[in-house]
Amino acid sequence: MTCIKTVENLKSMENNNHVIIMAGGIGSRFWPMSTPEYPKQFIDVMGIGRSLIQLAVDRLTEVAPISNFWVVTGERYVDIVQQQLPEIPSQNILAEPEPRNTAPCISYACWKIKKHFPNANIVVTPSDALVVNTIEYQRVIKEALAFTEDSDNIVTIGIKPSRPETGYGYIASGKQLADSQICKVESFKEKPDLDTANQYLAAGNYLWNAGIFVWNVNTITNSISKFTPDLAEKMNRMSADFYTEREQDTLGCVFPTCEKISIDYAVMEKSANIYTLPAEFGWSDLGSWGSLHSLLQTDETGNATVGEDIKLHDSHNCIVHAQDAKQVVVQGLDGYIVSLRDGRLLVCALDHEQMIKEYSQK
Repeated sequence: MTCIKTVENLKSMENNNHVIIMAGGIGSRFWPMSTPEYPKQFIDVMGIGRSLIQLAVDRLTEVAPISNFWVVTGERYVDIVQQQLPEIPSQNILAEPEPRNTAPCISYACWKIKKHFPNANIVVTPSDALVVNTIEYQRVIKEALAFTEDSDNIVTIGIKPSRPETGYGYIASGKQLADSQICKVESFKEKPDLDTANQYLAAGNYLWNAGIFVWNVNTITNSISKFTPDLAEKMNRMSADFYTEREQDTLGCVFPTCEKISIDYAVMEKSANIYTLPAEFGWSDLGSWGSLHSLLQTDETGNATVGEDIKLHDSHNCIVHAQDAKQVVVQGLDGYIVSLRDGRLLVCALDHEQMIKEYSQK
């Protein structure tokens, strides 16, 4: 009987688990592979036959049933989400009338979940990051869910840094809980300069902020009500019409009036009940061509390619991403990005990639 009860309890816990995937970004730093019409979360960036959002779903199916997955995206991307993720119920694909940053995005999904699932335990994740060690990722997420299920605590996953990275925000971790890897959060830090990043690395208690959050639905809705009451008031107005024919009209009227604010500023930096779980599972936010180059397999001269027929001669340390092309030949380049998609071609030095967004808009 004890074994049966344990299995039933585990099944019940899993059925209370929900996953929110944020998929509204436009990935402008990855032009021309990523465009506002078809951003990077919907692209097979690694050349393995699965887009980033499909990979995000794949690694979380061990955490929650697919019926408990929710995707928050822009109105123009709903059809793409449905095409790539047909297993997710269409009513679980939530369309923002316009982008208002992560706090309104997350709040919309959490209030919607709460109306039908008042005991939900939730993982929130971006759609466009990469995880190499899926098994360890799942272990970490399950540990965080167990911690938040019956408490008013919030967990943010912190990545143990491998280098003095200036492109990520940091989490300063404090005292570790007894019999747990979970630590109290001392503070959140903005993206540092190189000297500060080196200091963080040497200190040993600073983690990269992966933007992955775990909480139960009552904790987050109560926290938003306490720290960002205007946002909560708008969500309560919208919630009255959730799951009715009036939902879209109310959403279209109310959601665009929400303040543009991140969940970090809205809740994470204000609450006293924030914890972090330090992790190592091969995470990258894939925020640049350089980060992609570091993750792809390279040849003996440091070149990485994604595409069918790509040949490089007298070239070193390049990344060539051309899945649309029948054939690509590159000669004499050192440290360059070459990318072709939908008739758009980029040839740019890797050490100038921070200018790609500006170049593409001129």
